[in-house]
Amino acid sequence: MKKKICSMLLTMSILASTIAGCGSAAGSGSAADSIDNEAVPASDNAAVEDAGEITIYYPGDETERFSEFLQNEFAEKIYNDIGLKVNMIFVPWDQYWTKKEIMLAANETVDLYWDGLANLSLIVNKKQAQPLDELIEEYGQDMLKVLPMSQVEGGLVDGQIYGIPSAYGPSSGIYQLVCVREDILEAVGMDKIETPDDLMTFAEKAKEQFPEMNGPADIIFKPLTRYFQDHQLTWIGTDVFTVLDEETGKVSSYYESDAFKKVAKFNEEMYRKGLYADELTTNYNEKDSRMQTGLYLWVEASIGKDREIINAVQQNAPEAELKTYILAPEKDKYISTSGGEVLCIPYSAANKEGAMKFINWIYSSPENYRFAIYGVEGKDYQMVDGRVEKLTQEDFFYEWMFRNKNYQLFDQTVSDEYIETYEHWDDDAKISSAQGFIFNNENVVEIETAITEVTASDFAPLRSGFVSFDDHYDEAVAKLKAAGIDEYVAEVQRQYDEFRASKEGK
Repeated sequence: MKKKICSMLLTMSILASTIAGCGSAAGSGSAADSIDNEAVPASDNAAVEDAGEITIYYPGDETERFSEFLQNEFAEKIYNDIGLKVNMIFVPWDQYWTKKEIMLAANETVDLYWDGLANLSLIVNKKQAQPLDELIEEYGQDMLKVLPMSQVEGGLVDGQIYGIPSAYGPSSGIYQLVCVREDILEAVGMDKIETPDDLMTFAEKAKEQFPEMNGPADIIFKPLTRYFQDHQLTWIGTDVFTVLDEETGKVSSYYESDAFKKVAKFNEEMYRKGLYADELTTNYNEKDSRMQTGLYLWVEASIGKDREIINAVQQNAPEAELKTYILAPEKDKYISTSGGEVLCIPYSAANKEGAMKFINWIYSSPENYRFAIYGVEGKDYQMVDGRVEKLTQEDFFYEWMFRNKNYQLFDQTVSDEYIETYEHWDDDAKISSAQGFIFNNENVVEIETAITEVTASDFAPLRSGFVSFDDHYDEAVAKLKAAGIDEYVAEVQRQYDEFRASKEGK
């Protein structure tokens, strides 16, 4: 059968004008033009019905082999398996969220996209995601065999599933860890990171011995919060405005907490010593991109982050080694839904059924999962003694975006000790009392907007140590109060109390 190439990017005249307004796609590393936009021919498998085509909005730069894979082997397999054609829109990380907002606000055709689970309530109230319950029931049954409903229900908002929390693996202490350049840590004579003082010492020694390095890629305020909190504070609500005290069940303003004050003062000292660069404040969301240049010392992490980004880092710094540490290792780790990945199908989807079929297809077998993540066996990877060995340095669909502990593989560079730690990471973890809670902000949208403005203008510089805490904190708190933080906290508390009451009543 003559095979024709699957399109990499859906050509849309409105999209072209939208992207042109915020930077050329070609100039930013994404696929700028359609590649043979002809339809894929009928499947060899007569039992497979044509499922149409979907467009996936995807973060990161398009690579040569990934592009070739999508056009050829992937296009052929997914069409022959489920009759689906897949288009991809690649957008660099530093532009991903901005362009996502523009495209969805303009009702552009996007069938599937990724975001952070903590943003789900915002996504729902912006009408950027539609309920998935019926789609999962009809087209997601293979997925549910390896992604249990207890995991999927982490995407519940007001009793309906609006997103699929796709990363199913160890999750306690998420975003409370720090991923460091282990090779440089060892070179400066250190063997671990457990405290903020360790971080400061590491940065100071690295600055002296490795002047070509640019210092930390991230202010890691969440790992620092873990260290400085008297007892467990779990992020709850939208963004990082509010935290839940796991001992008392009380919701409070994060920026008014003692932990935040200590974080701000520590980061101020780091900044004054010349260990933090201005870009950590002005371009905070580019922290992962910075780390992957191979010129930075650390970035915020969750378990497994070091393995996720090591290939990208080593492309720029071949000698680099990474290791993930948790600050205050003696403190309890909690599992909550305050972080992680979520896959959403927006209302602008032209083929919502196809989007769900795509997700279900990835999870329907270990062969499909490996194919999507690692490419073609024998060409892009091979299996050696139960380990995956990559034959190229190319990345395909992000492993972390679809991580599933039933299918997860490790490569030859990962030690047995690392795997043992990873697989048992959650063994001694506690379940947050907010597990499964998703805040609905529709009653406080205007307040939330006002708080967002204050946190961006006043608290982000404080959090990064960019301005004097003593000189600016009281004024910032006054603005936060005027924006309505107390009313916002009360609304989060009310919804959390109702959530707990409903759980206890079952």
